[in-house]
Amino acid sequence: MSDMTSFSDFAPIPDSHWPQEIAGMRDGFAGGLNVYRVMAHHPALLRAWAPLRDHIVNQTALGPQNSEVVILRTGHRLGSSYEWNQHIDRARKRGLTDARIASIAGPLDAMSTDDAMIARAVDELMDTHSLSPGSVQAISAQLGKHALMDLIATVGFYSVLGYTLNSFAVPLDEDIAEALRQAPLDPEGG
Repeated sequence: MSDMTSFSDFAPIPDSHWPQEIAGMRDGFAGGLNVYRVMAHHPALLRAWAPLRDHIVNQTALGPQNSEVVILRTGHRLGSSYEWNQHIDRARKRGLTDARIASIAGPLDAMSTDDAMIARAVDELMDTHSLSPGSVQAISAQLGKHALMDLIATVGFYSVLGYTLNSFAVPLDEDIAEALRQAPLDPEGG
């Protein structure tokens, strides 16, 4: 018997094999995305994850559009195609244009001033593991102290997701893949 673990050992869990101890989570956020179906391999972790996820996704002081800028830049910096593609769809639903979304993967000087401020903060966290005094001041002044803390928490939260996605080659959810086939990202699009 081999004790080797493979990617297939961490495939998204289908409904038919969903862990009984988190049965109540399957019909909520956890059953809706492949990344959480992978996290369901560790039911206690997924259960503990839920309250922070609710804050980061639904209660963030960043607001819906700025939150997507943070998430997209984090996904881009982590090289997580799942996270990037998943959030193209969500960013569109939150009112970001394709041109704005595409700019978030590019250089800071190609972004709006506000998006560049946020992306710079994400880059600093990725590169130096802390924010510069200038970023702390700018984000606090522009968005508030709670938004600054939520930005840091969002980068951390989505970094954990990105590490999970990248480590286990999690496939993009079919509904998102289909939406992107129907409407690919148009960097020139409004």
